[in-house]
Amino acid sequence: MKNIIEIRSYQLKPGTGSEFHQLLHEKSLPLLATAGIDVVLATASLQTPDTYMLVRAYQSVLHCEQSQQAFYASDAWQNGPRAAILACIASCNTMVLAADATLIKSLRHHP
Repeated sequence: MKNIIEIRSYQLKPGTGSEFHQLLHEKSLPLLATAGIDVVLATASLQTPDTYMLVRAYQSVLHCEQSQQAFYASDAWQNGPRAAILACIASCNTMVLAADATLIKSLRHHP
């Protein structure tokens, strides 16, 4: 059962939205899935092409922290898409919110 979601909002460097999208979907999301991290939504803003949102679901705040520590320290991330993805990001904001199955399902089926 997932009890929280983490919402990351990325402000990308101008003109990097398409590159970030491609890297995220082709490289990072498969690695996150392999690591067992539940990505609920990954999408660009409809208003600002260089703004992106990533939503991940976790069982608890502790589960979130442990999962991310393991993932971001992994060789697959460190020697994979990390440098290229970070090169696109100007800034990032993170929020962690309580979530129930209905909210997660609704976000997951975002058009």
